[in-house]
Amino acid sequence: MTATGYEPLNVLKPVADSIWIIDGAPVTVMGFPFPTRATVIRLENGDLWVHSPTPLTHDLQEALAVLGPVRHLVAPNQFHFLHIPEWAAAFPEAQLWMAPGTPERAATHGVGLPDGQELQPREAEVPWDGQIAQILVRGSRTHKEIAFFHKGSATTILTDLIEAFETATLPARCRPFVWLNGIDETDGKTPPLIRWTFRDKQAFAEDIETIVGWGARRVIIAHGRWYARNGTAELERAFRKLLAPRQWDRAMRDMKARAQDDDQA
Repeated sequence: MTATGYEPLNVLKPVADSIWIIDGAPVTVMGFPFPTRATVIRLENGDLWVHSPTPLTHDLQEALAVLGPVRHLVAPNQFHFLHIPEWAAAFPEAQLWMAPGTPERAATHGVGLPDGQELQPREAEVPWDGQIAQILVRGSRTHKEIAFFHKGSATTILTDLIEAFETATLPARCRPFVWLNGIDETDGKTPPLIRWTFRDKQAFAEDIETIVGWGARRVIIAHGRWYARNGTAELERAFRKLLAPRQWDRAMRDMKARAQDDDQA
């Protein structure tokens, strides 16, 4: 297997209090090896919440048992379901939570998912209410992704809304694709094929502003280099072109308001 640059794989790696990542083996799509990453959060009651599960090994299963019982498996968008069946089989008491459209897309790839619940647009009536914020990012008819924010560690968790591939770890034939799409580690952002599906820019920008407003210290993503520090600044950088018109409009409104105040003074 080609090295991913994130070895060791399939082991728990601490991020902050009650949150870990698991770097998994690459998933090859049309010849491109996507490095994968899961996120594990231990809720206040001790239950484990697993975002975008990667391959489950015997040693990893034993390590998880030390942390607590796996109770929640999260498929955060309709592309991240591949390893759900093996986790569901290993943890039969776990509840599956899915982004809209996930079961249907999994079925087209011959993957049958266990019964689960569709994730709601906002944090409401879920076992992690008050601990993990969530939002279904609007604006695309085809890409349905739930973004999360672990409040205890101030960590934002995204899936494909930002990709930041470290080109040194990729086969040489794959590097031009990453550079041309502007999703290398120097300036990770939403891949064009996903970004172009967001036709409603206003709704997209509103929800990204909500995510930025969470005040992340760090940002974990599923593919490539994640951001262990300066999380909010990295989000503002990654979505700068989307947010710039709204920031300009606010700046102009503020300037006009100050001018009116000066006229009335």
